Amino acid sequence: MLTSDFDFELPESAIAQEPLPRGQSRLLVLDEKGSGRHRSIADLTDILRPKDLLVVNDTRVIPARLFGVRPPHGGKVELLLIEKTGPKTWRALGRPGKRLKPGARIDFPGSIDLPGTAVWAESLSRLEDGQISIRFSEEIEPHLEALGHVPLPPYIRRPDQEQDHTTYQTVYARHDGAVAAPTAGLHFSESLLAELESRGVERAAVTLHVGIGTFRPVTADRVTEHVMDEERYTVPQATVDAIQRTRNRGGRVVAVGTTVVRTLESSSDDQGRPAAGSGRSRLFITPGFDFKVVDALLTNFHLPRSTLLMLVSALAGRTLDQGRDRVLAAYREAVDSGYRFYSYGDAMFVERR
Repeated sequence: MLTSDFDFELPESAIAQEPLPRGQSRLLVLDEKGSGRHRSIADLTDILRPKDLLVVNDTRVIPARLFGVRPPHGGKVELLLIEKTGPKTWRALGRPGKRLKPGARIDFPGSIDLPGTAVWAESLSRLEDGQISIRFSEEIEPHLEALGHVPLPPYIRRPDQEQDHTTYQTVYARHDGAVAAPTAGLHFSESLLAELESRGVERAAVTLHVGIGTFRPVTADRVTEHVMDEERYTVPQATVDAIQRTRNRGGRVVAVGTTVVRTLESSSDDQGRPAAGSGRSRLFITPGFDFKVVDALLTNFHLPRSTLLMLVSALAGRTLDQGRDRVLAAYREAVDSGYRFYSYGDAMFVERR
């Protein structure tokens, strides 16, 4: 299986730079022939059935992008926090990386306006994959709302704005820790969720803190040579119970986003029973994967050659050719029909073959 098998042409104009109001995006429903039925997110009230279970990712995006300067000359530094490793230490990406050698100090000028403190950080060591270990002068979390910026993905080619603090966050976000949004969930408004509930669609949650791997391209020629980044997840017992109830009543387990798929499939046994608890996942889902839990998926449109596109292809067909060809045909139809791609774009609904 080659990475090039999952390539497609996408015009720059198709990449959404701004979100639509929640509940107003378009929805491409993949049918049995591999073509799409053009619907709206609001039509989920008809597409989802009573007895179905909607599983969402309730991670919350933190303002993980920080801008600082290197004393004494004020050279500019950008940090993207990835994961907390101690009370004051984090793994991060830094630019320019070559200037952030161990011992380099980073000041955050905006922190002087915070009552009683001026926050700074020190680069401790270089890590794999271009990451660095840094230590802050104090715990940074209380200052992120004042100092941090929304970590918009690189294909959104504009600075973050005040409204991104709301629009790049799901309405059910609860647990801090993600550096990228579980974007399929951005389509849901409170009113749409309430309407689905009133029609008998149950909802449950898992937590997977989305990391930078969601943007990492697959650079290996062969798919099997790619190594997934590790991500933290939690599956509550209430969600395990909800899945069992859904199975008992003949409903479908519908994942909202690829992060939910990876969480549920990572935590399940051979009989398709997820285990409650926390863990770390490097699960790489490609065509031929044997799904144990997820029956259908709501997802956005993904990057060419990406692990997310491979996951969708795996759900859409039992073989490489079947799943990939169905999904890429739908993507071509979406491009021709003016759908908006990526994080702030439109969505697709795929039921497992």
